[in-house]
Amino acid sequence: MDYPVDFRCPISMELMQDPVTISTGVTYERKNIEKWFFSYNKKTCPTTMQPINNFEITPNHTLKRLILSWQKEEAARSRDSLKHDELVSLLAAMESTPFKVSSLRKLRTNIVESGHEVKDDFIKCGGVDILVQIITQILVESLDFAAFTACEEALGVLHLCLISISDDEKTIQFLSKPEPIKSFAMMLQRGSAEARFHAVAIFRQLARADYNWKKFVTQDQGFEFFRSLLELVSDDQICSKASASALELLTDILGTSKRSRLKAVEAGAVCILIELLPDSSRSKCEKMLLLLKLLCECAEGRQALVEHGLGVAAISKKLLHVSSAATKITVKILWLICSYHPSERVLEEMLICGSVNKLFALLHVDNRSSTKEKVVNIFKLHTNSWRQYPCFPCEFKDYLGSTNGSS
Repeated sequence: MDYPVDFRCPISMELMQDPVTISTGVTYERKNIEKWFFSYNKKTCPTTMQPINNFEITPNHTLKRLILSWQKEEAARSRDSLKHDELVSLLAAMESTPFKVSSLRKLRTNIVESGHEVKDDFIKCGGVDILVQIITQILVESLDFAAFTACEEALGVLHLCLISISDDEKTIQFLSKPEPIKSFAMMLQRGSAEARFHAVAIFRQLARADYNWKKFVTQDQGFEFFRSLLELVSDDQICSKASASALELLTDILGTSKRSRLKAVEAGAVCILIELLPDSSRSKCEKMLLLLKLLCECAEGRQALVEHGLGVAAISKKLLHVSSAATKITVKILWLICSYHPSERVLEEMLICGSVNKLFALLHVDNRSSTKEKVVNIFKLHTNSWRQYPCFPCEFKDYLGSTNGSS
């Protein structure tokens, strides 16, 4: 190794481990200068050849700290060089050999252990392009086990790189091309639990980058895409992380693309969400209600909800029982149904399930809000229909009387 001149002992020209300074101000390795003075009985400075009367030696702590710091930097630089060489070798192997799985697993381990350094180097070396080539190969060799396994491994590596490429517009556009999107969707349908989670995570990253879902979800694979997401949502045992991510992804897609809502309804989203709603946790319940609200903003979604045997009952049960956010969303769903699908059967079901009583309770909230206004509008539209039923709350008549009197 090429050591800095100031770090070398003037006698041995080797890197100093224990530097000491003599009376002439020159620094040497301790063992070398002691041998010069006490073994060879020299009375001169080895460098300047000045006569010496004072043979005291003083540790040079400052120089020692500088040498140690330099050694650490060199060691880190050497490790980085080895990692880069190994990375280049792995990428070359992934491109040239049909047996890619072992290289992909080794790469994934290196990224996990080394963090951002290897990850950033991997991206700079064009690693994402190679991963996408491996992943899209599944479109050609979908029945080949080795190609399928390599695709799953490549998806795992790509998922690890997501944080580093989230702000890279060029890479996001590359991942948004039809072939990668179709490959991710295929892994979402047929991959292992881990691969499905990785696929959902990549789709979520694309959603954050404002990916245009319109074309993808309105094509033929849109139906299967939603079916795959709904399968993850309905089965926590496949992968709980994937299930939660699938819910978030559905919200991202349905919130930005109105056409996608029709495809989701066709895929059975309303029925699945209604059946999951009764046993869902608070956070999941809020997300499911938000999805149902988005679906009910289209006529097909409202129709699917009112035609489901548990639709109105499941929604009504969550009113006032989960959270203020859930109540707000539930009122919006009921308002949509009452405004656009107010059949006699639906209105009767709302009364029997307790929706009307709960909505009446919300009228007593003092603050003015859009939620309260929706409740008032519901009663304005359908009070006359509900009056004929004996279970219609008597208190509401008093409320109407006091409201009319004050006006």
